[in-house]
Amino acid sequence: MKNQAAARIVTILVLMSALAVVVVRKTDFRFAPATLTREEAKPQDAVYAMLDAARNGDVARYLASYTGDMAQSLGRAKAESRDFAKYLRDSNAGLKGVAVMDPQPQPGAQVELRVEYVYQDRNEAQFFFLAKTPEGWKISRVETSERVKTAIPYGTPVQ
Repeated sequence: MKNQAAARIVTILVLMSALAVVVVRKTDFRFAPATLTREEAKPQDAVYAMLDAARNGDVARYLASYTGDMAQSLGRAKAESRDFAKYLRDSNAGLKGVAVMDPQPQPGAQVELRVEYVYQDRNEAQFFFLAKTPEGWKISRVETSERVKTAIPYGTPVQ
């Protein structure tokens, strides 16, 4: 009787081990050290988050993308607006695409990003200056956008 119980326990352990091996191989499970840190956010992520918030009319997330004088100025604009969320959605409605270039280091722990907006009838470029804050990268200054000459407008049929 003791031999049968021991045989059952050993059989169950062997089957569970085999099942564990199959699961590990099928899911490509990897044992990683517990000290893994998540990848640090990049300045471009802050610009994309701001654009997503504007497109969705998420005023809180939009305002949280800014710091310093820009944050204060936008806070005043929100207070004076009847429907700031609608303004954000409407101002991004015609946007077909966006290209965010690699950050260029600037003095004072800031970076400069060139952002190109693609609309149906034109392209515009704008320079963003971002500062590293304890909460991550935040937009501290934005230059006026300028129209970019395009060889082939967006939506032109390919021949």
